[in-house]
Amino acid sequence: MLSVSSLLVLATPSRLISLSAIDTVIIAIYFAVVIAIGFYLKGQAETGEDFFMAGREMTAWIAGLSFLSANLGSLELMGWAAASYQYGILATHWYWIGAIPAMLFLGIVMMPFYYISKTHSVPGYLQLRFGESSRGLAAVSFAFMTVLMSGINMYSMALVMKVVLGWDINFSIWVSSLTVAVYVALGGLRSAIFNEVLQFVLIWFGALLIPILGLVEAGGWGPLKQKIAENLGRTDYTHLWQTLGSFTGNPMGIHWTGIVLGLGWVISFGYWTTDFLVVQRVLAARDLRSAQMAPIIGAAFKMLVPFIVIMPGLLGLALLPEKLMGEAEAVAQGAHSYNEVLPLMLARYCGPGLLGLGITALIAGFMSGMAGNVSAFATVWTYDIYRAFFKRSATDAHYVSMGRWCTIVGVLVSIGTAYLVMQFESIMDYVQALFSFFIAPLFGTVLLGMLWKRATPAGGFWGLLAGTGSSIAMWAWVKVDPSALAVIALSSNAKDMAENMYRALWSWIVCVVVTVVVSYITKPKPESELAGLVYGCTEVPSEGNLPLIQRPIFWAIVVAVVLIVLNIVLW
Repeated sequence: MLSVSSLLVLATPSRLISLSAIDTVIIAIYFAVVIAIGFYLKGQAETGEDFFMAGREMTAWIAGLSFLSANLGSLELMGWAAASYQYGILATHWYWIGAIPAMLFLGIVMMPFYYISKTHSVPGYLQLRFGESSRGLAAVSFAFMTVLMSGINMYSMALVMKVVLGWDINFSIWVSSLTVAVYVALGGLRSAIFNEVLQFVLIWFGALLIPILGLVEAGGWGPLKQKIAENLGRTDYTHLWQTLGSFTGNPMGIHWTGIVLGLGWVISFGYWTTDFLVVQRVLAARDLRSAQMAPIIGAAFKMLVPFIVIMPGLLGLALLPEKLMGEAEAVAQGAHSYNEVLPLMLARYCGPGLLGLGITALIAGFMSGMAGNVSAFATVWTYDIYRAFFKRSATDAHYVSMGRWCTIVGVLVSIGTAYLVMQFESIMDYVQALFSFFIAPLFGTVLLGMLWKRATPAGGFWGLLAGTGSSIAMWAWVKVDPSALAVIALSSNAKDMAENMYRALWSWIVCVVVTVVVSYITKPKPESELAGLVYGCTEVPSEGNLPLIQRPIFWAIVVAVVLIVLNIVLW
């Protein structure tokens, strides 16, 4: 892991470009607007339902765009641009098979139970289904994960400021984090959602500059593929599925089973259906149909995101004169790392005015990601840890006050975690490791809880604990004994990302097996206590009175068909 002194050395390079007066004005206006939104909405966040759940009055479109924007932070903009430079077009799988089927499943299958139960959080659902022990374990794990994830956004924004403008990394971290703390603490989830919709628009307008200008320079998609092949001496960086028949035929060292089962099933479904960071936005919808449509709307836009996120990494492979490398090696050699490909491309194409718009888009993305983590942390801490285990009978105003204070505390803790990111070769290796620890087992627990009425409280708790513990143990095993990689990832050639996918799959299997075994030897809840929580015990409202074009299932099928076509085109 890098020391703080190493970070300070990293934070003082020669700047690539300087902001003009108009660029500075654009960025200043953005910061002023997001803080103003927080102050404006403060008066609408006086009750717990308003502060933590935005009053449950969001339309399908607002909830859907916020649902996607909460995930469109540095993970997307910086992390996957870096991953596409490192692994090629395979990074697109994290958007398509690694997101869209799960988003559709959330909307069609799981939202009725989340919404009907009127839970404030995913751990809250586990409390209703399995009891306080499962809720407590999930809440602590999620709270720990959110502050770690929030650090990614802070680090990423500081990295952009460092590479593009030469700003001090510590200054950048504190400015962005305190701005988020102000507007979330003031307006709660409602403020986070409205800012996320604003940030969604800014991200698209700003981030479109790089792929459009880059493709013009490259001469189109065909010449771009040819330039990448010439620069790397290999053609496997631009095939989506063709190279996944073996562990050695692609840059990631992964087999299609890892992509389909580890990513497409466990990681994807775990994140999009149980990570409260994104689920919270959908729970704020005004009715069940809006709650079901929100993830489907998000899935439709998700198919377009690789154009603004994956494309910059591919353009970097073709057009950048220097070779980027892993973070540790880059620091040692005074070179640029994978994580810097997006700001490098931004500096390549954007002049005065356009630069201000591009930088604002990146800042908006990072702050969106931070706000998502912080608002989710505040809700889980207040409802699922503080109220459940420390103070059960306080007033609603007391819990709102606690939510505001823990928003600030969560930001301060997240600042410390920003520096942990540096020990990983790329941002997304860090992120996917966290998902394999906490999200993959949680998905097994929630899925069995919703679909299998025989699952018992003891089974839910011990399955979740065993899945989480086994994932962390497998990660530590490979760190201590690198030869264990051949066991965990089924190949000694696997890279970090492939290892994360297989570790997630094994931890999910462990969770499911332990839950099933323990459930069969312990007593289940009576069916009367499972109404609104489990299929077979719950009456889901019918859509039979709606025209076909207004039914969520219709639009889910449309999105699924388009997804299949895109995968065939880029095979």
